[in-house]
Amino acid sequence: MATLKIRNLKKGFEGLEIIKGIDLEVRDKEFVVFVGPSGCGKSTLLRLIAGLEDVTSGTIELDGRDITEVTPAKRDLAMVFQTYALYPHMTVRKNLSFALDLAGKDKAQVEAKVAEAARILELGALLERKPKQLSGGQRQRVAIGRAIVRNPKIFLFDEPLSNLDAALRVQTRLELSRLHKELQATMIYVTHDQVEAMTLADKVVVLNGGRVEQVGSPLELYHHPANLFVAGFLGTPKMGFLKGKVSRVDSQGCEVQLEAGASVLLPRTSATLSIGSSVTLGIRPEHLELAAPGQAGFSVTADVSERLGSDTFCHVITDSAEPLTLRIRGDLASQYGERLQLHLAAEHCHLFDEGGAAVANPLQAAA
Repeated sequence: MATLKIRNLKKGFEGLEIIKGIDLEVRDKEFVVFVGPSGCGKSTLLRLIAGLEDVTSGTIELDGRDITEVTPAKRDLAMVFQTYALYPHMTVRKNLSFALDLAGKDKAQVEAKVAEAARILELGALLERKPKQLSGGQRQRVAIGRAIVRNPKIFLFDEPLSNLDAALRVQTRLELSRLHKELQATMIYVTHDQVEAMTLADKVVVLNGGRVEQVGSPLELYHHPANLFVAGFLGTPKMGFLKGKVSRVDSQGCEVQLEAGASVLLPRTSATLSIGSSVTLGIRPEHLELAAPGQAGFSVTADVSERLGSDTFCHVITDSAEPLTLRIRGDLASQYGERLQLHLAAEHCHLFDEGGAAVANPLQAAA
């Protein structure tokens, strides 16, 4: 078992509150990713869990044991940092075994653990090399292996792929996912890259300004964001937003008149919206489409297009100066300055109230 419970956790530096009362539970064998923009507090939260920062108030429990004031060495956690932090004068073998040797572990047991870590991470041929003879990806695997040999209750990763090039990041991301399934371990991973969060996590924790905005599975957060921040943060390219006002509320639903020029009739929502309420309508790039002849729509001006092979991202500007992105087939593209007509399908629209909170849409809830 390796269950972590955080209760009303706060951290401040010189009167400035960085972590503002976080409650969170990480279950046994979960891969949990903390994601958010720079300065949101995700690395600070990880360091509080690891014991590398002192808690201002609140508690941290590991399997029912309060570890809030326990020293890092006695928390039974292993951390992998953004920088590899390998000993340059030691071989890969010695880097892997150093912590166990220092703890006075049995030599045969140490050798067995090093051999197992080397097998899992495919480091067998590199054991006698020194860090300067390794690539960035190989060094990061050694750093992960150093955590594996300790057999911790929870693995902590602090942006471990940030120093790798794009291709190597994809490869190492796949290796981490396989590692989690093979070890059946509890892992907490910090990143600012929402692609890593979406592809690695069982559970995503979106942080902003020292607070948790939303917790859930990657697809739950993608399809049902709790607010404008989560909606705009998760997704590549990001969700487009259109300002508008409620123009009608009746048994048929809620009609929104957009500043961009269109009106959209949404199904009856669970929230109470009145005529004249300011709202924001959100739509993802894959759900925007060109209006068919005779179909209701609104005008936009084509900006630049990004051809990615399988897909093309067409960036457009509405007449109310709001940017949107269409995701279309890779062999298509818009011409710069071209006038286009777009259609919004009500079942794919997200609605947010004046405070930025999501307004439930029954059609989305059923999707």
